[in-house]
Amino acid sequence: MKWFGKSKTADMKENNIKQIENIENAATQVKINTAKEFDLNIEKILENWEIYHAIREIISNALDEQILTNTNDISIFKDESNWWHIRDYGRGLNYHHLTQNENEEKLESDKLIGRFGVGLKDALATLYRHKIKVKIVSKHGTITLKTASKSGFDDIVTLHAEIIPTDNLNMLGTDFCLCGCNQEDIANAKALFLKFSKCNICEKTKYGEVIEKKEDFANIYINGVKVAEETNFLFSYNITSLTSQLKKALNRERTNVGRSAYTDRIKSILKECKANIVIDALINDLQQFGSGKRHDELSWNDVAMYASREMGRINASTTFVTARDLELSPSLIDEMKTKGFTPVVVPENLIEKMEDYNNGADDGETLTTSSQYLKNEQENFTPTQIKITDLTPQEKIIYDKTKQIFQIIGGKPQIVREIQIVDKIYESELYISTVGLWIPATQIILIKRTQLESIESYAGTLLHECAHARSGADDVSRSFEQELTDMIGTLSSRLLHI
Repeated sequence: MKWFGKSKTADMKENNIKQIENIENAATQVKINTAKEFDLNIEKILENWEIYHAIREIISNALDEQILTNTNDISIFKDESNWWHIRDYGRGLNYHHLTQNENEEKLESDKLIGRFGVGLKDALATLYRHKIKVKIVSKHGTITLKTASKSGFDDIVTLHAEIIPTDNLNMLGTDFCLCGCNQEDIANAKALFLKFSKCNICEKTKYGEVIEKKEDFANIYINGVKVAEETNFLFSYNITSLTSQLKKALNRERTNVGRSAYTDRIKSILKECKANIVIDALINDLQQFGSGKRHDELSWNDVAMYASREMGRINASTTFVTARDLELSPSLIDEMKTKGFTPVVVPENLIEKMEDYNNGADDGETLTTSSQYLKNEQENFTPTQIKITDLTPQEKIIYDKTKQIFQIIGGKPQIVREIQIVDKIYESELYISTVGLWIPATQIILIKRTQLESIESYAGTLLHECAHARSGADDVSRSFEQELTDMIGTLSSRLLHI
């Protein structure tokens, strides 16, 4: 039977559709009536942030939640409707997370990058500015974005979050849904995380990780989030133990953190390393000083010293010299090579650090510098003392002035037990510049016989070594220079009878 041209079945179907629409409209109206608006209090945003910076913050929050709740890995994917999803499986985001308060839970953990609610709010504002649709879904509700006037101030428009209750109270985690961004935005955001970089970890320490550098620049990560780039670093690094200075340096943007903030932590990481891949690279780079190809880590004395000690441990024939040694003492370098040593050129300030280290090092742990090499040579060589009776008459005349020379500076220093005249101070005659030597262990001053050719040579060498004896300092040190200055002053005063 037909009713004005329509079948009864068609009429019933039309009624069913209207009923369904009425039910959906009613449900929508219920949700609208129960929707809440949350003022994000944002008028101005970070203008230099791009879409991928905002996505970085969302990924960072998801990774933090994964760590805090020990849940499954986050997932990042695009659905058939071209919506991108960043999904974690934690406790679910609610409107409380949109406040700009310190998160005590995150502050207490050194494993996380997030500290405040600022990053998420900046991310939402950036996405809205770039006309990216945002939908945040969790068991606590669905959050979307809109602009609205501040309550009681119609002329001030800010970004608001609209929160609609959800029917899925058993949902795990949070699903950030984004529409309008592209594959490049997602890729650029993921590139800021070590987790997605596929880099090789060379070594893990209690302070962080040393990472193989895959590009022309190195990346600096903090808890897996990239915060800086370095153009002349040997490795990339992931800092996992944060100093107070580093925590303060983590600004809202988490980018371009200054080198001064993370230098100490990278030093600590490198000085903990034992893996051959790291040690070998440091040693090889240490030897590039002369070529000018050394990386910045080896310009830090702490790291260069560590590499030097490791190099000395691996190859006991290593000797450390300066460019000045090469220029002024070529014969010394030649003798080192002849005896099987391998001279490595390093900066003079590093040699000074080595000398300080050697003063407190145990036997067998010293680093062989040119002065340490000479010291070892001296310890292994016993000079032959020349008897005073074997001196020539002219040499004896000069030697007999010893007491008078001492009187010029107020008498022989008590610490000096004996003056010995020797033919050689070192086994090799290559070191012609060494004409005198103070030996603290035996309290003896050695003076080469050639110095007895004139009173000027003998007196100058004797007083020079007395300055070493009285100051307890080596050549070219502040203490030695001061003692020598005092001695010259005393000498001048006595000669002028003042």
